[in-house]
Amino acid sequence: MRSFSIKEFKPTILFLVKFVGIYVVGNFLYGLYVTAYEPSPDPATRWVTDQSAVVLTVCGWPTEAEDSVNKPTTHLKYKSKNVLAVFEGCNGINTIIIFIAFLIAFGPLSTNLLWFIPVGLLVIHLVNLGRIALLFWVVVYHPDYMYFMHKYFFTAILYVVIFMLWVWWVRTFALDKSVPAT
Repeated sequence: MRSFSIKEFKPTILFLVKFVGIYVVGNFLYGLYVTAYEPSPDPATRWVTDQSAVVLTVCGWPTEAEDSVNKPTTHLKYKSKNVLAVFEGCNGINTIIIFIAFLIAFGPLSTNLLWFIPVGLLVIHLVNLGRIALLFWVVVYHPDYMYFMHKYFFTAILYVVIFMLWVWWVRTFALDKSVPAT
């Protein structure tokens, strides 16, 4: 029977500790940020909802964003009706925290990382805007599918995109190409 040493798993343990640490600190700070604006929606949620309204308007559904009076949500209004409520969890910041935590934990810190993070943030943001616009479409035309599409389908798509960004990062920039794979 083979014995294992801590040295053997040190890189994995270090990655997990850094990832979890960055994720916990990021979410703690994000929680402080969100609660500072209660009972109103935070500016990031309002910003994402405003941009979603622009996307929908350009696509032919004249939409506007309106903050809830007593809840931390912003509504997408269509034909003077609240169609979709956008909560703080919909603004994409939590997924961005996960994305950044992975990149920093995986390392190495480099100039490539300094340009890859903003590119990844832009991709995640654009996918999130598309997700909100498509959820709006689902509510208008197929409301019976809203729960499934919101809870599972579009969430999965967003996380697949993040996973693909991670794979791109690891394969293109993070692995030492001078060491042959075993």
